[in-house]
Amino acid sequence: MDFNESPQDAAFRAECRSWLEANAQPRTNQHSMGVLGEADPETERLHVKASQAWQAVLADAGWAAIAWPREYGGRGGSPRQQALFNEEQAHFDVPGNVFMQGIGMAGPTIIAHGTDEQRERFLRPMLRGEEIWCQLFSEPGAGSDLASLGTRAERDGDEYVVNGQKVWTSSAQFSDWGILLTRTNPDAPKHQGITYFLVDMRTPGIDVRPLRQITGVAHFNEVFLTDVRIPAANVLGPVDGGWGVTLTTLANERASIGGGHGIDVVAGLIEALRASGRADDPVLRDQVVQTYIHGRLLTYLGWRAQTAVDRGTGPGAESSVIKLAHSMHQAEIGDTAMTMLGAEGLLLDYTRLEGAPWQVRFLVQWAMRIGGGTEQVQRNILGERILGLPREPRADKDVPFRETARA
Repeated sequence: MDFNESPQDAAFRAECRSWLEANAQPRTNQHSMGVLGEADPETERLHVKASQAWQAVLADAGWAAIAWPREYGGRGGSPRQQALFNEEQAHFDVPGNVFMQGIGMAGPTIIAHGTDEQRERFLRPMLRGEEIWCQLFSEPGAGSDLASLGTRAERDGDEYVVNGQKVWTSSAQFSDWGILLTRTNPDAPKHQGITYFLVDMRTPGIDVRPLRQITGVAHFNEVFLTDVRIPAANVLGPVDGGWGVTLTTLANERASIGGGHGIDVVAGLIEALRASGRADDPVLRDQVVQTYIHGRLLTYLGWRAQTAVDRGTGPGAESSVIKLAHSMHQAEIGDTAMTMLGAEGLLLDYTRLEGAPWQVRFLVQWAMRIGGGTEQVQRNILGERILGLPREPRADKDVPFRETARA
């Protein structure tokens, strides 16, 4: 692992900082993550518009997707350079990114598996923020066991007709396009009969219903698809071979979730502890120290992953290590904050979510711990693919999907 920045990295960081200083205002609270969603739909809409405007500025200046190849609108840089830019951007007051599902997940998957026509059609509008994407993967009966999905797509001439339901779809209420997994061959085992689509979210038959969360915001949605017609040209990868395409998306999703945001949350926790007048509490001090140590370990895991990618290794099972560590760290931060707040932690003003108060951070941890694969799923991946432990017995592995209990 490379611990120290090379002269080239230091020069690139300085270039990032110089450009940001000329185009954005410094963040006043360096330890705040800003608003973790909006309770008011109109405020949320304005936030999305501001994010799109900032994304266009990034794209025009060549900062929208640093690690993407130049021929697809990127900078042709390295994942390390993208991480350096993210770290610097975190210190500036710019709109929160609503493009992770697109640039962080759909984009790399289209680059890896798409046709030339699909890359030409989708990548540049995605980079400029002209089209927002969502992920239509999870279902009420297929979350952790994603391959058990039951949404079906049937061929009808040059189109597929899709019926089914998706849930926990981030940002679907203002998305233009979605990446969609469907069952196209129920006679094949569950992993072998899946097809991956690119779907226009304005297509007739798509009904998006926001899900109000415990934080007061509606970040997630359930999506109903009724006789939705999708052109066959919008299949990404091979028909019935979508699981391999899906693994590319999931690896990039876990890397994005676990990649961090460059803000020193633990430093903010220390400041809050001092402000609470409990900085001499030995139990709380120990909790904060443990949280700090685990935060540094997460940083080192990120550096190790970046080093591996720089040396030619793409995100694989190791991304689950970072995702799991990130989930556990978020839980630890929330628990420590609640201990520090005491009875005050029971109170939350849902009309004032600015600055991501510690109560909101405690509540939102569950989205982070479940999204991108639960902690239990990540541990299975680590055991099987990294440690080489025996795989869990799966009675339905080679059984045609239509014969399974899920069907």
